[in-house]
Amino acid sequence: MLDYLILLLPVALPVAFWVAYYLHMDRHLPEPKGHLVLAFALGGVSFYLGLLLYRLLGVFGLRYDAFALASESLPGLLAYAVLAIGVIEEVVKLIPFVLVILRFAKFDEPLDGIVYASMIALGFAAVENVLYVPQLSSAAAYARGFVGPVVHMAFASVWGYYVGRAWLRRRAVVRTVIASLTVTALLHGFYDFVVIGFPEVGLPFAALVVVGLWVRRLFVIRDLHASYGAQRSVD
Repeated sequence: MLDYLILLLPVALPVAFWVAYYLHMDRHLPEPKGHLVLAFALGGVSFYLGLLLYRLLGVFGLRYDAFALASESLPGLLAYAVLAIGVIEEVVKLIPFVLVILRFAKFDEPLDGIVYASMIALGFAAVENVLYVPQLSSAAAYARGFVGPVVHMAFASVWGYYVGRAWLRRRAVVRTVIASLTVTALLHGFYDFVVIGFPEVGLPFAALVVVGLWVRRLFVIRDLHASYGAQRSVD
């Protein structure tokens, strides 16, 4: 039992770090802790929903081994990464956000969209890592343990912010869901295509996609904090 818990440290440590980070980031109008826990749990459930959708692809003969495609057909890998991996993994994370999170009475500012989408993504990445990390070497396990959540949160923050903002403004919600999901599915698919198809030379380009999204996210968060501070000074 102790050995297994030690194996899960690469999963637990990043989760603890990011939970602390979001509690600090959302300090102005903090969300109820129970809501954050629920969002994390829903993210874990969304991972299994994704597995179900992958299996449904198999029923229709559309389930492929991405690593096999990398050696057999790069165009096929690109199509599969964008239309299957990107779409499925972003859709299953978005579903609980739309069906549950947006209904919270405490969902009252655009920053909440980033926080809750990130917690869902963190739950998704945690379950994913629980399944994969024990199979890796120690160094690879910690690398995946920290990188996986960042990647999922970077993509989820895009639709989390824009869909949350549209919901609060009560306009163009459906259109925003479709548009933001399309963008994140394309970005997610491209990321996986590069990482799987070009594991050595492509990693820097894939990293640039995630870093670019994360920098953009930091600017959005900064502006939201500044807007909140200005509002408080007026009040």
